[in-house]
Amino acid sequence: MSKKINASSSNTFGGFSALVAFLAMAVCLAIGIVIYSQFFGDPANFENGDPNGHPLEGNLLGTIYKGGFIVPGLVAINLIILVFSFERLVTLLLANGKGKPARFIKQIKTHLSNGDYTSAIKACDKQKGSLANVVRAGMVKSQFLESDTSLDKEQKVEALKKEMEEATALELPMLSKNLSVLSTCATIATLVGLIGTVLGMIRSFAAMSSGAPDTAQLSTGISEALINTAFGITASTIAIIMYNVFSTQIDSMTYSIDEANFTIVHDFSVKA
Repeated sequence: MSKKINASSSNTFGGFSALVAFLAMAVCLAIGIVIYSQFFGDPANFENGDPNGHPLEGNLLGTIYKGGFIVPGLVAINLIILVFSFERLVTLLLANGKGKPARFIKQIKTHLSNGDYTSAIKACDKQKGSLANVVRAGMVKSQFLESDTSLDKEQKVEALKKEMEEATALELPMLSKNLSVLSTCATIATLVGLIGTVLGMIRSFAAMSSGAPDTAQLSTGISEALINTAFGITASTIAIIMYNVFSTQIDSMTYSIDEANFTIVHDFSVKA
């Protein structure tokens, strides 16, 4: 009989905790304000070095500054999307393990057919990731149940199913954690950009309401409307793309875990 192996196994890295996620968003907002005031609002970007005046001709940074007080928020949203996209990318790469899931599952099936739980567990330790953690829990439980004479076949199968379900329940939330930040940013980026657009249009129409239009105020209002629209659409587009990419990866990993669960339980029920 195979040598018993410790059932303990570290869970996949789950990414930012709620506190760290909040702090990350606060830092992004602070950075957005600094970028707006110090980078976009640099006097060198404006005529006569006055940020309240017109931007230099062809100066994009000064034009962005004229987008108004909504711009720092939109810059922060773009930064938040980039930070959490990187966080999800790292988490899912770790959760995916060191090898291809299909090859790993095939290897596990081979060990199961030979009844070699020790090699299967070692393969899990080598693979790492969410799939390997779930499979390892199933292998250790199967090894224990195989030598347990106090339970009948149905009880052993149910105990194994429960173990696999619990292991899966520990892993899946870590995969989708913080995806809600991306989906929320995808929505509010467009809305915040729209608020800036509306405020800019209000300023533009106000400039044209008098007999002789104030060209400076009209130009500022148009800049505010267009810049906020551009930032909002950019942030929303990136967030939607990254959310869908990560959701697809999570679905693929979930399918692999379900396939592994079925294989382990079916093989054990046949041998029990």
